[in-house]
Amino acid sequence: MALIITDECINCDVCEPECPNEAISMGPEIYVIEPSKCTECVGHFDEPQCVQVCPVACIPVDPNCVEDKATLWQKFRRLQAG
Repeated sequence: MALIITDECINCDVCEPECPNEAISMGPEIYVIEPSKCTECVGHFDEPQCVQVCPVACIPVDPNCVEDKATLWQKFRRLQAG
């Protein structure tokens, strides 16, 4: 599953530096998460770091990018290799 940042984002800038895959960047109005890079921190941490630091809890699982743990591990390995 990739995560998504909702329009409740206050652009506080704390999530971007926490992402080990550099999947978070500033979009046109709020921060966005690139689904092809988001592993929910699988391979790096036990829990998604952006979710941990977000002060407004605006980073849920993206219902359009549902992936199981095995798929997230494969994505992590692919990102590490490239």
